[in-house]
Amino acid sequence: MCGIVGYVGHRQALDVVVEGLRRLEYRGYDSSGVAIISDDATLQTAKKAGRIENLDALLAERTITGTTGMGHTRWATHGAPNDRNAHPHTDTSGRIAVVHNGIIENFVALQAELEREGVEFASDTDSETVAHLVAGVLRRGEAETLADALRIVCRRLEGAFTLVLIDAENPDTVVAARRNSPLVLGLGDGETFLGSDVAAFIEFTRQAVELGQDQVVEIDRSGYRITDFDGRTVEGSPFTIDWDLAAAEKSGYDYFMLKEIQEQPSAVADTLRSHFQNGRITLDEQRLDPSTLREVDKVFVVACGTAYHAGLLAKQAIEHWTRIPVEVEMASEFRYRDPVLDRQTLVVAISQSGETADTLEAVRHAKDQKATVLAICNTNGAQIPRESDAVLYTHAGPEIGVASTKCFTAQVAAVLILGLALAEARGTKYPDEIAAEYAALQAMPDLIATTLQVGEQVRAVAREIASAKAILFLGRHVGYPVALEGALKLKELAYMHAEGFPAGELKHGPIALIEQDLPVVVVMPSPTGRPLLHQKMLSNIAEISARGARTIVIAEEGDELVAKHAAHLIEIPRTRTLLSPLLTTIPLQILAAEIAQLRGNDIDKPRNLAKSVTVE
Repeated sequence: MCGIVGYVGHRQALDVVVEGLRRLEYRGYDSSGVAIISDDATLQTAKKAGRIENLDALLAERTITGTTGMGHTRWATHGAPNDRNAHPHTDTSGRIAVVHNGIIENFVALQAELEREGVEFASDTDSETVAHLVAGVLRRGEAETLADALRIVCRRLEGAFTLVLIDAENPDTVVAARRNSPLVLGLGDGETFLGSDVAAFIEFTRQAVELGQDQVVEIDRSGYRITDFDGRTVEGSPFTIDWDLAAAEKSGYDYFMLKEIQEQPSAVADTLRSHFQNGRITLDEQRLDPSTLREVDKVFVVACGTAYHAGLLAKQAIEHWTRIPVEVEMASEFRYRDPVLDRQTLVVAISQSGETADTLEAVRHAKDQKATVLAICNTNGAQIPRESDAVLYTHAGPEIGVASTKCFTAQVAAVLILGLALAEARGTKYPDEIAAEYAALQAMPDLIATTLQVGEQVRAVAREIASAKAILFLGRHVGYPVALEGALKLKELAYMHAEGFPAGELKHGPIALIEQDLPVVVVMPSPTGRPLLHQKMLSNIAEISARGARTIVIAEEGDELVAKHAAHLIEIPRTRTLLSPLLTTIPLQILAAEIAQLRGNDIDKPRNLAKSVTVE
């Protein structure tokens, strides 16, 4: 959560910083602000609650020039989302400015200490304490440079943070620190950038450097220097960004999410690429030895939100293909219930950003228990992959819309790759069976593209049900996680009450919710792949139709039995049962986006949400 940009170079910093904030606004949009060291070496700040357009209006009334600066777009934790609590924050003298992503857990004690020294706080945030602490260290002569002062202060801080600071008395340097919160460098010609992700500077460079845990970096026009919190020099990890500016732009779509829904064929294709070579499954970086996979006798999947639903589908595939028991856990609950882990346990951590705080802590707990950890992630070099034993990257490209679409389908593709890798290592499927399953997977991008053609039909349904007070989603087998995902998308985007249920649970309580004209979305099993479940689902539809529900049925082409039971029938191509969620999810994404748009909501930036949840 929160977007951060830092810059020092030859351009006007304000232009670079504000444009970077626009690209990062999906990380938080409660308020935004900038701090620039002006040409006369004074610190100039501007900040405003609400969207960046509000900051633009404020900046239009001022002239701020200078080539060193930083900015912030906020998702509020401590302090209400108002002008007072917007970043940047400064010390009393106006010399030091700070922006912050994360939570400083011991800020109450630090604030009390500062107040005893006579410091008056101008905000209700934990972040402001850092500006005063750093200014105090410099004032008392305990450090000669801003970087030295920040290292001293960081050793006192508890929690998760990315901090970026500038000093009016040192106008050619930006200093930053990170612990459990993202920060990456961008390297240009005579200019250097900082960002909470690479979207902040992709317009200017594709050369980047990863920062490790508990590190401080100083940047200037010539480059950077990284140290740990004790001042020892350390090396960063350079990498090249493998997507360009066009991938982070709307390309004519009204919303990023609409573009990202359409990008799912390429997201899945790119995720599948290069994982089947010479008749064998290969994973990605820090590859697990096949002997390690052979010894696995239990799998835990840990994830949050949409990634959790991908984890439920991982359970279906891995258990079916390998007969290894799989448990799927909400990452926020995993370490608190003392799960039974050992060296034969594989923990699969799924996180689009690789920053998700709860999932990161679950990874650390698993490592402490000597389990093997594999990350599934969409962000090169993020913290969760760095701390895992292996990583399977999804190659979905940047996903700007807060509600995940293409990253979800890429995650589903990734867990299917993992399931096949485990089956291959353990010998539970023959090589020709592995090859056949992978060939079916490789056919999915074309089938996804075909499924996207139902878009207008789904939008027509959305127009008819957009005024409903609630919508229910039903599924069986792999359709149940899809139902959960459809309900989550509707909650995130349309702010409607939506629930996903296993259809077999209807008579155990949820059927009490059925009333006249209530929309119920039904994800049908295949009549050929799962004939018994198909028959049972037909009975479920009859039960809810008899009570006046309005059924919107997602079914495979040629399913004639279900047609007479559906108020609205949306057909998708036939495919293997375990692969079908890659198709059945698509209409539900379109449905949620259209209803949200009809209700006048911002599809890319739903209220109270941010893309990456970097605090617990």
